[in-house]
Amino acid sequence: MPPPREGALADLIEEHPKGVSWHAPAQTQRLLDLMSPLHRERLAAAMTQGGRVVGAIYKRTRKWEDGTRRQRAELRLDGLSGCLRTARGGSSRQTVLIAEDGHIRSRLLSPREGARLMGLPEHYALPEEYNAAFDLLGDGLAVPVVKWLAHHLLTPLAAHATGNATEPAYERALQVNLWG
Repeated sequence: MPPPREGALADLIEEHPKGVSWHAPAQTQRLLDLMSPLHRERLAAAMTQGGRVVGAIYKRTRKWEDGTRRQRAELRLDGLSGCLRTARGGSSRQTVLIAEDGHIRSRLLSPREGARLMGLPEHYALPEEYNAAFDLLGDGLAVPVVKWLAHHLLTPLAAHATGNATEPAYERALQVNLWG
């Protein structure tokens, strides 16, 4: 089994991020208005527990109560981030929502925060432009996940397939057809 998660989305969020700004109150209210009653109730319940609440929002087209298809803001409050997406193809950009002391703020996830989610080191050079940074990060593979899979799955499979249990198989795993 992979090791348990060590952090949460809240651990990666900056108060003063580079490349994005906090939304005006009207923009945050629009996101709240796009939430279904269930998502608004989840947020209200989390806020009653006190402290800082950090969530992630994606906007998606969903069927509304009246049967029409309209945009919805879907909120995650489980400490996880949704999939990072590229700016192309109309995919929703991930929005950060923070509720604290009765106030709710929102903004886009910053490129550096996205890089942290992907397991890239702090010194990793990102493009300055927002869309270019998320073209790099979006729909990618998280570095820690790839390392874990290579060490615990690909290397043993490649070693088994080649009959060489001592060979460092990171390179061999790419050369051996493991599926037949």
